[in-house]
Amino acid sequence: MGPRARRALLLLFLPFLLFLLRTGAAHRRPPRSHSLSYLFMGASVPDLGLPLFEALGYVDDQLFVSYNHESRRAEPRAQWLEGRAPSQLWLQLSQSLKGWDHMFIVDFWTIMDNHNHSKVTKLGVSSESHTLQVILGCEVREDNSTRGFWKYGYDGQSYLEFRPETPDWRAAEPRAWATKLEWEASTIRAKQNRAYLERDCPMQLQSLLALGTGVLDRQVPPLLKVTHRVASAVTTLRCQALNFYPQNITMRWLKDRRPLEAKDVEPQDVLPNGDGTYQGWLAVAVPPGEEHRYTCLVEHPGLNQPLTATWEPSVSSTLVVGTISGIAVCVVLFVIGVLFRIFRKRQASRGAMGDYVLAECE
Repeated sequence: MGPRARRALLLLFLPFLLFLLRTGAAHRRPPRSHSLSYLFMGASVPDLGLPLFEALGYVDDQLFVSYNHESRRAEPRAQWLEGRAPSQLWLQLSQSLKGWDHMFIVDFWTIMDNHNHSKVTKLGVSSESHTLQVILGCEVREDNSTRGFWKYGYDGQSYLEFRPETPDWRAAEPRAWATKLEWEASTIRAKQNRAYLERDCPMQLQSLLALGTGVLDRQVPPLLKVTHRVASAVTTLRCQALNFYPQNITMRWLKDRRPLEAKDVEPQDVLPNGDGTYQGWLAVAVPPGEEHRYTCLVEHPGLNQPLTATWEPSVSSTLVVGTISGIAVCVVLFVIGVLFRIFRKRQASRGAMGDYVLAECE
């Protein structure tokens, strides 16, 4: 797939991907944890060069494998696997992703049938293309506990979510109920899904982490600073964590050493720098003059203990304010002095005129 087609595909899937970010399925891992996730996506009609099925695999935030329906082959996408991964790994991944390819297409047709979207498509005369997105995987925490996630999105909107603890499917919209009931009728499918999330996925993750020793387990602690901005009578403190790795980081604002509620703080953002590290920020609006009551607290795998920072006016800012205040005082004193001299001259003029009149009367 070319870069232009890939951009178009990601734009189609953007609402679903944003949903994943909000719910924390693919990101926002707690410190000192690792995750393996696969993103499956496809279009029902070859439109804009989009494939029927494409898969991207990630360890933590690192893309390590790709696959599409046309090549039917797993392709390495990470330098840290070069020279380390045995050829058997790529054979296994290819076979595994071929299985996911088949399952994805079957699920795609099931969902389209339940929405009456597949009739004209099967005849090959449809001008309407639909998309399916799936993200599934697992997270292994520092205490070796695990958490699995498996979500479907249809036409860019959240659709179904598998819950391994139940196990059943949660419908994100009323139209998903028909598919939910159909899939829940198969107890074998539920057992297979649960086994993958709780057993197979963590085992594969541990194998990949072993191959990525020295790269995936490196820890670069963040640099922390707090900036201050006043705009439209609103004072904003922005906490910035810079140049850290891995991506999972926790940032909080405290007021008088107590955590603020999520509704009082802007959502946390984390973005790649382009050099393998990340930057994150978290902003909060504060009453003017109360900046000293707010503290930013950051937790990251590269830190032995949480890092804190507060906003402090810079020396240059204080000097500028002091200089401006001094100039203002000087101007006021100068004006007062000028007015005082004018007043004295007028008083003197009046006194001289009075003496002249009296003398003339004599």
